[in-house]
Amino acid sequence: MAVMAACKRVGQFGPNSYSWMIGGGVSRFEGLVVSPTIPPSAIRLLASPTLFSQWRHCSQLVKSNGKRLFLIDTLALVRRLEAEGLPSKQAEAITAAMTEVLNDSLENVSLSVVSKFEMQKSEMTQESNLSKLKSEVQSSQELHFSVLQHENEKLRNDIEKMRSELRHEIDSHSGATIRFES
Repeated sequence: MAVMAACKRVGQFGPNSYSWMIGGGVSRFEGLVVSPTIPPSAIRLLASPTLFSQWRHCSQLVKSNGKRLFLIDTLALVRRLEAEGLPSKQAEAITAAMTEVLNDSLENVSLSVVSKFEMQKSEMTQESNLSKLKSEVQSSQELHFSVLQHENEKLRNDIEKMRSELRHEIDSHSGATIRFES
């Protein structure tokens, strides 16, 4: 029930707000909350790597109303914080803040990461586009080669025609020269 109350308080401040009621006043949550009323042992507990690894073991991803949630054993976390000397309300507020931060982080990651299906779909599209491009390039090369062969053949024919005309003129001039000399 204490956790539900903390979640309701989180809901009052809004999903993107990290302001929480701590020690009777509003504190800005950035990283770990440091307050004169929080015992150092609780801060060490919050910063301990074992706590985060336990969260990983107790957490799971689920879809609820189209949104992804990052579930944490909030009751166990609140009890651990209370066991370290934090008042119940502070433990609940810290737990709610951490849960919200983890949820926001997961949402940001899910927005920036592509699913395997999307990646495969994109890969297939790229492969299809690449295949089309290859066939277009090959077709264009074949057409260009064919045009070049045709132009080359035309130039050869023109050269052969000019040779023939030149021979004819040389022959006619040779004959005329021979006749002129005789």
